[in-house]
Amino acid sequence: MATARIFQRPKNSMQSGRARTDQWQLEFEPAEPKHADPLTGWAGSGDTRDQIRLLFPTLEAAIAHCEREGHDYTVVPAPKKTLKLQAYADNFR
Repeated sequence: MATARIFQRPKNSMQSGRARTDQWQLEFEPAEPKHADPLTGWAGSGDTRDQIRLLFPTLEAAIAHCEREGHDYTVVPAPKKTLKLQAYADNFR
């Protein structure tokens, strides 16, 4: 049985936009470890579920999908948003 991880995507720290941060993402845990290819050195495995990422509008929709398909799942809570309030003048202290 496949184990899935459900989480909310964090905001990209390199950009100011918040696109797709309100959606919930489902990823499957790897079933086998990755190994290096002897010829190219690239990391790979035979597990194709590593390539699947599903997006859902709500947490309830993601949980319903897992229960309908018979997947075990863990919900990772969204991290707390912390704001560092700082004035521009603080750069010159």
